Amino acid sequence: MNFRVSLVRVPLLSAFSNSKSTMLARNALILQLAHSGLEAFSECITDEVPSYSGEDNGSALRAIKEIFGNELRAGPPTPAKFLEGAGDLRGNAMAKAAVEMLLWDYRAKSTGRPLDVELGESRGKADAGIALGLGRDDEVSARIERAIELGYKRIKVKIEREGAFETLEQIRDRFPEIPLSADANGCFVLQRDLAELKRIDRFGLQYLEQPLGLDDIADHSKLAKEVSTPICLDESVTSLERAEEALDLGAAKVINIKPGRVGGLTVAVEIARSARSRGAHVWVGGMLETGVGRAFNVALAAQSLVDYPGDTSPNDRYFAKDLVKNPFKMEDGEISPNRGPGIGVELDREFLSSVTMKTWDIF
Repeated sequence: MNFRVSLVRVPLLSAFSNSKSTMLARNALILQLAHSGLEAFSECITDEVPSYSGEDNGSALRAIKEIFGNELRAGPPTPAKFLEGAGDLRGNAMAKAAVEMLLWDYRAKSTGRPLDVELGESRGKADAGIALGLGRDDEVSARIERAIELGYKRIKVKIEREGAFETLEQIRDRFPEIPLSADANGCFVLQRDLAELKRIDRFGLQYLEQPLGLDDIADHSKLAKEVSTPICLDESVTSLERAEEALDLGAAKVINIKPGRVGGLTVAVEIARSARSRGAHVWVGGMLETGVGRAFNVALAAQSLVDYPGDTSPNDRYFAKDLVKNPFKMEDGEISPNRGPGIGVELDREFLSSVTMKTWDIF
């Protein structure tokens, strides 16, 4: 058995900016597990710096090498067995998720089934939405026009505190009918910005994503009572318990589920089921993953529990060249999971080698 982690740097087609950071390349940890003639892959959603959460590539690598990888030494456990063994360890959800999803790929390949089928409730397709980064008004408008032409079923724009109203006003004036949402990445503060957040109500957004800080469940609940725009939580939802707390307090009507953020696919499905039972909507977000990580997101987004379009753009939306030879394609606003066993990706090993900065053989 061989367990390897590689740090890769895959350039983006163009800079991607939100209210907190700008990315020029995807710096990803790619996990590979070879055992009994099967080879599984996954991707950790951390980056160079902990701007999204408290984890980064360095902390994730350390957790995988020194803690989570030990659960695999005797042979690949089931995802449930792995989580049972890792359950007492606090934090490090992204590192834990990378190993858990690796085991989901291995499990599905061992049964010969595609991952979306292995997860249990697949529709065989996922509605595709697009997330557009910050930019000048003319740049954003051009991106929206292109997204409409391509058939995306939901358009999400990044906003920042200064100029959010004007940005959305310009978009709505030009595109009054599109299914539009906005992502603030936690840049507002309730006590300071309530009046401005109320002004945003007039734009008929499908939802406003993460307007306040990731720890502000109580303030999100207060905000939800003051505005008519549905609140969607992203960074705040780090576990099933956290999701249920937010929903029960009325802090959100929509949940953005990123399997890498919540500790893996097992918890992601549990959150989706709990949210839908409470009458909330769910969708699957992304972290500019390569084709490896995106395959897990698409498999999850294809589950019947997911009822809103997610951030599931085809790979060529962000990368000129990807780590896989069979990148996703979109047709009529839908993406279908790969049909091969597991995540079904065909790794471009030559390109992977060319963008790999360092490799660690864990065992």
